[in-house]
Amino acid sequence: MKVDVTNQEILQCLQQNARLSNAEIGRKVGLSSPAVAERIKKMEDYGILKGYKAEVSYAKIGYQLKAIVTLRAFMGRLKPFLLKVSEFQEVLNCYRITGNENIIMEVVLRDQIHLQEFIDRLIPYGEVKTHIILSNLIEGNPITASTSI
Repeated sequence: MKVDVTNQEILQCLQQNARLSNAEIGRKVGLSSPAVAERIKKMEDYGILKGYKAEVSYAKIGYQLKAIVTLRAFMGRLKPFLLKVSEFQEVLNCYRITGNENIIMEVVLRDQIHLQEFIDRLIPYGEVKTHIILSNLIEGNPITASTSI
């Protein structure tokens, strides 16, 4: 499927506010509501649009710390960690990466005690490094479709 300029504009609208109606999007991109709905459906079917999510303020629901945590797995401990990580409620995103560390995670925590408890659960799997996030400079930046799609 080719992502033309109009589809890119629709994607921009949805990334900024996924609750916009097809009519509102249509007014912004110069299409009728049914034409927008058809384009969105095609992008969903093709897997370009993977889903819709609510953005939640972690601080307002009791998480005062946000951190980046890296793990350099001990010999033979990476696979057990990969099986366990989905059970950690604190983990927002987890990536297997190249370099000295094997894993990088974005986590939310109630406070320093919660951070310490979380680190204690990771220590059996490897060397842990923690970076407390002080502020967000860019978050949820909309992606622009490549013209080669």
